[in-house]
Amino acid sequence: MGTDVGGRLRELGITLPPPPRPAGSYTPVIVDGGLAWVSGQIVVEGGAAAGAGLVDRDVPVATAQDLARRATLQGLAALADALGGVERIRRVLRVGVFVASSPGFVRAHEVANGSTDLLIALFGEAGRPARAAVGVAGLPLNAPVEVELLVAVGGP
Repeated sequence: MGTDVGGRLRELGITLPPPPRPAGSYTPVIVDGGLAWVSGQIVVEGGAAAGAGLVDRDVPVATAQDLARRATLQGLAALADALGGVERIRRVLRVGVFVASSPGFVRAHEVANGSTDLLIALFGEAGRPARAAVGVAGLPLNAPVEVELLVAVGGP
C-alpha cells in the first residue's frame, strides 16, 4: 500500500473522530470486493449541523472548506471502523462534495479542496481522487457541506 496513513495522521496532529452512526435507513460504509463506499458525511455538533446554512450567504467559503475537511475525517473514521484501520485504504478513487449554496455561488470546487487537500496530504498521490463538487439547494439538517467517498481496499 505504500503510505503510512496512521503515521501521517500523527505527524499532522490529526485524531480521527469517533465513527459516525447512521441517523436514518442506511449504513455508513459498504464494502464489496476491493471497494468501499462511504455514505455522505455531514458534521454534526450537539445534535445540529455545524455551521448550518447556505455557503456564501450564511457560511464563509473558508468555514465550508473546514467542514469539508472535517466531514472527510468522519468518512475516514467510518472506513477505519469498517475495515479495521485506515491502513487498508489503498487508493482514494472518488470524492463527491455537495455544497448547499446561495443562488449564483460558483465556488463549490474551492470548498471541495478542503476534502481533497487533506486526502492528498495523508495518502500522497494515492489520495488524489476523481471528484465532483456540486452546488445544491439544501442538505440534511441544513448542513452546508456533505462529503462521500469511494476507496480501493487492499490487505487482509
